[in-house]
Amino acid sequence: MKKILLALSFALVFSFTRAQIQTPRQLFPGLFEAVQLSDIFPDSKTFVDATAKRDPALIMKDYNEQKNKPGFDLKKFVNDNFTIPGTNNNGFKSDISAGIVKHIDTLWQVLYRRHDTLSKYSSLLPLPNDFIVPGGRFRETYYWDSYFTMLGLQESHKTKIIQNMIGNFAYLIDTYGFIPNGTRTYYLTRSQPPFFSLMLDLLAKDEGEGVIVKYQPELLKEYAFWMRGAEKLKPGQAYRNVVKMQGGEILNRYWDDSDKPREESFKKDSNAAKLTNQKPADFYRNIRAAAESGWDFSTRWLDTTGKLETIRTVFIVPVDLNCLMYHLELSVAKSYQLQGNDIKYRFYLTKAMLRKKAIQKYSWSEKNGWYMDYNWKLKHITSDETLAGVYPLEFKIADKKQADRVASALKTKFLKPGGLVTTFKRSGQQWDSPNAWAPLQYMAIDGLNNYHQNSLARSIAINWIRTNIDVFNSTGKLMEKYNVIDTDVKAGGGEYPLQDGFGWTNGVLLNLLNHYHIDQL
Repeated sequence: MKKILLALSFALVFSFTRAQIQTPRQLFPGLFEAVQLSDIFPDSKTFVDATAKRDPALIMKDYNEQKNKPGFDLKKFVNDNFTIPGTNNNGFKSDISAGIVKHIDTLWQVLYRRHDTLSKYSSLLPLPNDFIVPGGRFRETYYWDSYFTMLGLQESHKTKIIQNMIGNFAYLIDTYGFIPNGTRTYYLTRSQPPFFSLMLDLLAKDEGEGVIVKYQPELLKEYAFWMRGAEKLKPGQAYRNVVKMQGGEILNRYWDDSDKPREESFKKDSNAAKLTNQKPADFYRNIRAAAESGWDFSTRWLDTTGKLETIRTVFIVPVDLNCLMYHLELSVAKSYQLQGNDIKYRFYLTKAMLRKKAIQKYSWSEKNGWYMDYNWKLKHITSDETLAGVYPLEFKIADKKQADRVASALKTKFLKPGGLVTTFKRSGQQWDSPNAWAPLQYMAIDGLNNYHQNSLARSIAINWIRTNIDVFNSTGKLMEKYNVIDTDVKAGGGEYPLQDGFGWTNGVLLNLLNHYHIDQL
């Protein structure tokens, strides 16, 4: 009885805590919109990351009393009442002459954040452990970024930081029921590509497979989040992150529980909604779902015109997401196998095998020799070949013949002087040509090695490493993304300027340098 009462009291406290969390727009109604629509700050993420210097209710009282008075200066009011965030790089200067490995090792300290310096009125979510941030405007933990950052932390033998970051993600799952896109209040309506189970695989290399059992409760909770409502669906229906395909198979999609403009991109979303034929709520949901994918934005979510106003993310069953869910199911199965629970091991293994079969059925294009996304509304494969198609190699879903065809397409279509291009379309979006991103290079290289395509994997790695080193030698920076077609030109597109830092670039680069035993090119 005592245990039941404790559980009930925890549930009440938990629900009360959730109800108390407010985003900047909720805390500062009217002031938020005025600031975000006024271009006081060039980057719309600045204000939502700013910290109130005093009780938000008092700030709002003063704002409402002053805003209509002659001579009211909105910018001065904001600067008087909020601490505006910086990059926290503490005057760090690159030493190009020390080399790129030394640079990355130093960056771990630059990107390191203490968990116990949180202000009472910050939009940051509290965490139990210290962590690494991506860099630049990204001043908080991001979900899928962190896995690729961890690849480098492991090469640097920083196991304790990996443990801490995984502990933070477990805490987020236990507190909110899922891992949010990033650790800000305004990200609490969506997750990001589910890499938690892969993080555990990484830590298991240092700590042993016991970590998979240790975090079994969190694996199960994350799985439950992604599979909410699956049991109630009929074929051709979708609910939140789940789609029941016409053949009865259960697959996943990206989703966001909010249908309002993103607070961190409020003006851009509001303006873009004026151009669409969709209902504003549907458009915002599609924009937010693409943000959950991490590919914000790319023509893979758009119709054949490639215009952002045609975005239809919630209609797409993404091949990469379902490969990650396959790995999550395998990880849950393994956690039970390690416990000697054969019934539950087989239960989750069966789920994984059914998903693998469905990925082959809906995502493999025999015509293209490539794994594609699937539009469950229109009941056909989408028209875009994207680098997401390498995920079935990373997770060993492809058979040998399919892997050979994917390898051939990588070599003849995707491989450019600087690495693998993300898509073939130049839309102006950052997850399209001519841009390339470290996580996708890693998934392709590692996936090719799974099928003994070692020579091609090495060629891709060399091109990518050279791009990173050349830009570092000329700028002293490691970037968020790179132009791999014209390597003398900076990458562009997206909603914000090119960022440097950069967590996942550092992680993947150090992993590849060590794997291929490259000191310099």
